[in-house]
Amino acid sequence: MIHIPVLKNEVLKYLDPKPNENFIDCTIGEAGHTLAIIEKILPNGKLLGIDWSPELIQALKFKIQKSKIEFPFMETRGKKRTKFSSPIKNNLIFVCDNFAHLKEIVKRKRFEKVSGILFDLGISSWHLQDSSRGFSFLRNEPLDMRYNTQSPLTAEKILNYWSGIEIEKILKEYGQEKFARRIAREIINQRKVGPIKTTFQLVRIVKQATPSWYHHRKIHFATKTFLALRIGVNDELLNLEKVLPQALEILEKGGRLVVISFHSLEDKIVKNFFKNQEKAGFLKILTKKPIKPSKEEVKINPRSRSAKLRAGQKI
Repeated sequence: MIHIPVLKNEVLKYLDPKPNENFIDCTIGEAGHTLAIIEKILPNGKLLGIDWSPELIQALKFKIQKSKIEFPFMETRGKKRTKFSSPIKNNLIFVCDNFAHLKEIVKRKRFEKVSGILFDLGISSWHLQDSSRGFSFLRNEPLDMRYNTQSPLTAEKILNYWSGIEIEKILKEYGQEKFARRIAREIINQRKVGPIKTTFQLVRIVKQATPSWYHHRKIHFATKTFLALRIGVNDELLNLEKVLPQALEILEKGGRLVVISFHSLEDKIVKNFFKNQEKAGFLKILTKKPIKPSKEEVKINPRSRSAKLRAGQKI
């Protein structure tokens, strides 16, 4: 599947990248947004790309550093405007790490004068299609759900060793699953028979625990359970809360912060952070309401339907 970056034009509008400026993409993924930003910051702008999954970083290094991806750009020499091409590997710095360590990463890489920082909190196509880690309920895979396999916690551990109350809490809080208690109870019953190891086992459990009308809605009946487990395994909400103050601190005065969220709990964290920082006089909110994809974009890329973009500028 070809990766389509969500709200690409809106990201460029609110980040407003210009030649020779420096940017950070905290969720570089498959580099959809990154390539669009790089094109604007040539010839000497740098982009620090962070991702927690080493496989994605390796694939990008191969794609960009080994291949000869170049962008044409215009440069002023004396009174003339001349067209050049630049190999963008010279403009990119890759880091495999959790973005919750943003300040430490920036210090380690001596990455300075940052004009903009981007977060695209959506899961990448690679995780769903190719990782074989159980992110999708459409494939029969081990219940792993880790972005980085160095992390100790897996979905399988949660399902087989956590208490019913803890499982219910995750499903209710992170997935906003109305049948959280029934699903948690069924998980406990099933694991008495044998360990829950695969995605299809979990799908069957959710189906058994929920009423038949719940199985015929637009959204698949297992969506919220899988989402909740993924958030819990990777501690996504806490990491977001940790990184936003770091991002604002790192930005130059006038620098821009853009966050695309796909979940109401993520959006609430971003919205509250922006409001609090504006009240404190550190940030100007550029999007009074979140920016959503157009009907045309949703038609081309259905995964974009729940995306919300918020942007702010450091004062």
